[in-house]
Amino acid sequence: MERKTVTMEKLVALCKARGIIFAGSEIYGGMGNTWDYGPVGVEIKNNVKRAWWKRFVQESDNSYGVDAAILMNSRVWEASGHTTSFSDPKMDCKECKSRHRADTLIEAHSKGKVNPDAMSNAEMEAYIQEHRVNCPVCGKFNWTNIRTFNLMFETSRGVTDESQNKIYLRPETAQGEFVNFLNVQRTTRAKIPFGIAQIGKAFRNEITPGNFIFRTIEFEQMEHQWFCKEGTDEEYYRAFKQRAWQFLLDLGFNKEHLRFKDHDKLAHYAKEACDIQYDFPMGWSELNGIHNRTDYDLSRHQEYSGKSLTYVDPVSGERYIPYVVEYSIGADRLMLAVLSEAYDEETLENGEVRNVMHFHPAIAAYKAAILPLQKNLAPQARELWERLRKLFPVTYDEAGSIGKRYRRQDEIGTPFCLTVDFDSLQDGTVTLRDRDTMQQQRLSPEGVIAYITEKIAF
Repeated sequence: MERKTVTMEKLVALCKARGIIFAGSEIYGGMGNTWDYGPVGVEIKNNVKRAWWKRFVQESDNSYGVDAAILMNSRVWEASGHTTSFSDPKMDCKECKSRHRADTLIEAHSKGKVNPDAMSNAEMEAYIQEHRVNCPVCGKFNWTNIRTFNLMFETSRGVTDESQNKIYLRPETAQGEFVNFLNVQRTTRAKIPFGIAQIGKAFRNEITPGNFIFRTIEFEQMEHQWFCKEGTDEEYYRAFKQRAWQFLLDLGFNKEHLRFKDHDKLAHYAKEACDIQYDFPMGWSELNGIHNRTDYDLSRHQEYSGKSLTYVDPVSGERYIPYVVEYSIGADRLMLAVLSEAYDEETLENGEVRNVMHFHPAIAAYKAAILPLQKNLAPQARELWERLRKLFPVTYDEAGSIGKRYRRQDEIGTPFCLTVDFDSLQDGTVTLRDRDTMQQQRLSPEGVIAYITEKIAF
């Protein structure tokens, strides 16, 4: 299937114009790799998170949620290995002083044909030298050697120099699930296998350009850790690959825009790992990851904390450290993929171009827009608005022609428009317009409620 034409510039412009996403601290000139979600965007993002939580917690046989603290004991990050190995290979351009990731330079230069994940720092430097990879900012070829920069934000706790202790803003949410393994297991009386999920903020000192909300210094992760017995881990790894894939299809993604990518270079904790990549406006990139982390995490936290994290089987009495299958996806990165997938430009019969966002109705910020045909019909339209907004998010618009109001709702992805006209005064029905087909039908308020309720189910 031919890919729709959507550029990052078009997405950014639409998001700003329609209250989806704004540049962070914009009135002060902005701050690199930070973005603020507007009135429409915050609703869409919350709906994306709710859909994920419903699928992987609410509908799961044996999964439970937590909301762990952002600031954790610094020993957590020693145990996880972040204080020593959580870094990026950076190179500085000596001409314009811009800083870049070496692996990103290689990916861009080779147009994705070379995978730097399997290369050492020395091999990446050799590739850049041999192929004379120029600076994407100034076009010159004058690089420093690769240096590694730890991605964690550091801060201090305490009010005096003597009492200050170094702590970190968490670079991932997963450790909050691992350190609460026994708390969750004990309080829920969960038996292996079971899962712990979390949606929360994480922070990384990213320096390279972020491609809008693809890579930011502050972001939200949606992570699910599945604790299981060794020997069953590979089966669950395959199962979560398929569950993650199906979740994206159910959100409305075209399978031709998705692909699995096995890791060529495994992390120190991983037995097997893969990404689901999406064809973003800037090309194929990681959307989410599935990892078989073995018993590494709980074993390390047991070693560094001195507390036993052994699971005791209540039937057999067997004692063991569980394996972990992790499914991780960034809410902001998924948001970008949802925006990219939904964006469309349609040329109508009259030659007019209609910009429309084809969100799944469950993801759309507003499920319907109430539009009085004329302003003197506003009392009846507002009465319907008051009734419907008790049931699901709806919006109201009476400014401009009915055609312009349809277009505004199309651009933010509202799936249905409800027009109150003069016939509504006679029979109480309204005209429901479908966003995708633009077809219309007359329904009573009760019929509208039943129709929309069915359509927004996920």
